[in-house]
Amino acid sequence: MSVMELNLENFDSTIAKGIVLVDFWAPWCGPCRMLGPIIEEIGNNADGFVVGKLNVDDNPDIAEKYDVRSIPTIIIFNKGQIVHTSAGLMTKAALLQKIDIIKQS
Repeated sequence: MSVMELNLENFDSTIAKGIVLVDFWAPWCGPCRMLGPIIEEIGNNADGFVVGKLNVDDNPDIAEKYDVRSIPTIIIFNKGQIVHTSAGLMTKAALLQKIDIIKQS
């Protein structure tokens, strides 16, 4: 699997389908660029969940709907419901641990 580019057309339908990790980012954001390769790696090895990226500059309405005030922000959804939110850089291990906890619940 790989990382999905999310936008107004596919966001709601994507987050409705099980566990979805969404990276809210912007191209000008230094920490977002640092997190990017980690998100790509997780997406390329995702098993039982989906990984998506949402450019907040291109999709401000979605960012506002989910109260994203700083980036990068990671929101993990399970069947459309928010089950985890974190702002700032996170390690690959920390993100995968969050996914594992959600998968087990």
